[in-house]
Amino acid sequence: MERFFKFAERGTDVRTEVLAGIATFMTMAYIIFVNPSILFGGPTNPMWAAGVVATCLAAGVMTIAMGVFANWPLALAAGMGLNAVVAFGLVAGMKLPYSTAMGVIVVEGLLVTILVLTKVREQVMDAIPNNLKRGIGVGIGIFIAFIGTVDGGLVVKSEGTPISFGNWATPGALLTIIGLVITAALLVKKVKGALLWGILSTTVVAIVFELLGFKALTPGALAGAAKVISIPTGASFQTIGHADIMAVITNIPLWGMVFAIMMTDFFDTMGTVVSIGGQAKMLTKEGKVPGLNRILLVDSLAAVVGGFFGVSSNTTYIESAAGVGEGGRTGLTSVVTGLLFFVALFFTPIIGLVPAQATAPALILVGFMMFQTAADIDFSNWEEAIPAFLTILLIPLTYSIARGVGAGFVSYALLALYKGKAKNVSWLVWVVSLLFIIDMFGLWSKIFG
Repeated sequence: MERFFKFAERGTDVRTEVLAGIATFMTMAYIIFVNPSILFGGPTNPMWAAGVVATCLAAGVMTIAMGVFANWPLALAAGMGLNAVVAFGLVAGMKLPYSTAMGVIVVEGLLVTILVLTKVREQVMDAIPNNLKRGIGVGIGIFIAFIGTVDGGLVVKSEGTPISFGNWATPGALLTIIGLVITAALLVKKVKGALLWGILSTTVVAIVFELLGFKALTPGALAGAAKVISIPTGASFQTIGHADIMAVITNIPLWGMVFAIMMTDFFDTMGTVVSIGGQAKMLTKEGKVPGLNRILLVDSLAAVVGGFFGVSSNTTYIESAAGVGEGGRTGLTSVVTGLLFFVALFFTPIIGLVPAQATAPALILVGFMMFQTAADIDFSNWEEAIPAFLTILLIPLTYSIARGVGAGFVSYALLALYKGKAKNVSWLVWVVSLLFIIDMFGLWSKIFG
């Protein structure tokens, strides 16, 4: 196992990788419940339980595949945002049958897979200047921290301003603050597994002090814990294999949605891989990702698998940064996370006890770790620094990695044109910038009628 995962080469060991895998799972376990709720509206829908099972299976299979095939500490699951596009854009908005919506996801995944096999996707990533790559990492770091503050109730939506100061006296916000103090203290003391211990400690605080409506664990409650060890009632494989690919191929107007989703899927993963690779210090001196094509192949096939399983496109999760923050450097981290998705099928009620406020501090502090890449950006080179800044700014503010990356691409290309250095920019950057402009202005529907 040490030779297969290259522990010595990457300066890690089994214990570190296992803890990292658990930490990654804990920070993204919410998807087990959130994804079927977005797709099917909640536990009252008969399809909800099936969605829980299919979400776990797809995530487990593809995360293990990432660990074994690519040997990177990256986890995959149904993509947030993409699932909302399916539920509210394709099904509720366009009134598509659910099977046709999943067909859109499968076709999109197949197209991205072709781009990987022809190495176009890898070439696009290699064409990005280092300062912009670092800007992507910093922007995603702030994005993760922002998600943590929202999940923890530290900032909230406001009528007067886009966001505002939350009520820190509420049990949820108070729990987040307690968790942040505990986790930060563990990190400062360099405790192994600090993020994971922080999540678990915060959950214990919530239960013991009966925050968020939790009841203290009495002997009777502990005795009844065995009763919840079962696959969700009514769960079946009824979502699997219901992707209607032909309905998409023969309906030209749907191709606008295929390309719009493909742009998000393509560049969300690109930003995630670059930023996590930088955090783990696994990039080459040229800023390239070793073994990139294997990573991208697993990620693109995950979109296909997600559509086939009926749970939307599966994609690489930025929460993988939690495992990297714990020292995860190999595919064993991913294997552990994937196995935990399988185990979760039997313990979903217990996993559901971990509140968002317990994982929020981990996300905030992972954002801090990723933000440190800002020190490596050459801000004296304005031609690259301005696109990097726009990327950093817009990833969290638009709540979209793809939108922020798009702003960076387009501004980098336009500044190079203005400076008379267009020939120094890869043709791929020009093509991608044009695609981003089409996407940003919602022109796909007009192109495909």
